[in-house]
Amino acid sequence: MFPHHRERDQPIFSTRAHVFQIDPATKRNWIPASKHAVNVSFFYDANRSVYRIISVGGTKAIINCTVTPSMTFTKTSQKFGQWADSRANTVYGLGFATEQQLHQFSEKFKEVKDAARLARGKSQDKELVNTALTIAAPQSPPVMCVNGPEDKLYRSQSADITLSSEKERIKKMLSEGSICDMNLEAELFGLQDSNSKLVAALHEANANVEQWKKQLAAYQEETERLREQVADLEAHGAQGPSDLLKDELTQSLEELEALLKAKDEEIHILQSKKAEYHEMEHARDEAIRRFREMEMRNAELERRIQNTEQNLSNSLEERDRMDTEIQRAIEILDIKIFDLNDLRQSLVKLLEK
Repeated sequence: MFPHHRERDQPIFSTRAHVFQIDPATKRNWIPASKHAVNVSFFYDANRSVYRIISVGGTKAIINCTVTPSMTFTKTSQKFGQWADSRANTVYGLGFATEQQLHQFSEKFKEVKDAARLARGKSQDKELVNTALTIAAPQSPPVMCVNGPEDKLYRSQSADITLSSEKERIKKMLSEGSICDMNLEAELFGLQDSNSKLVAALHEANANVEQWKKQLAAYQEETERLREQVADLEAHGAQGPSDLLKDELTQSLEELEALLKAKDEEIHILQSKKAEYHEMEHARDEAIRRFREMEMRNAELERRIQNTEQNLSNSLEERDRMDTEIQRAIEILDIKIFDLNDLRQSLVKLLEK
């Protein structure tokens, strides 16, 4: 997929992005690793047949990651993506200027991962061939079969592959949980912002209601006073004011009643907004509950990953121990083969005499 004759210091693909690392304490927040966008490049190491992602900020390397077939690059937004590096025990995040740059990096990551898988397969085949050549006798010795160590070796490799698959599956679950966690956190922040706005509007509305209640009480008193004046004028008959004054008082009374009706409608509207505020509070409480459940789920996933990593470490130690035993058995076989060759040559010389 990529030419293997490239020099070790020649990049396969380069782009510019803002580099982040996950906070080791919270495992949720991002810590900027660079103050501005830096070059992020894919390299091929021909001596070790491995692919690397390297980024240098200033005088130090902020990314030095060996790409393995088990890695997965996840797009968490239109311009942001992340992947986990178990060897460095961290998660890298890249923020791009455009969505196209993110897509190009994601496609290149998939290609490099496939190439790393092929390179690992070729490396394992080469190791098997070298092992077979080492065990083979230099001068047609008798064929000897040692099934025990080989069976142990294959069982160790199978267990290693199974543990790696389980670890990758749990990491994928944790990545999905982190994405859901970030989505819930964003939703919670949005609800909190809306809640703050509604609280401010409610306080303002309550203040207006109190003011309008005072005005309403004053209007009611003015209305009662005017009604008493009209009734008094009607009772006194000719002694009261003219019909023109009565009409003016009646019109003022009607205007006050219309104003009271309008204020009542505004109070009803504010009460309905208060009901909407309670609904938003309920939605916020539900989002907080979901957020806490997601935190508990992430904690459980992190615990399972730690257990899996511990099991994988134990398996690797067991495999190293068995490799040592196999190497010791190979050395013993070489000595036995050499002794048999000496015995054969002695017998040949004895027969020739």
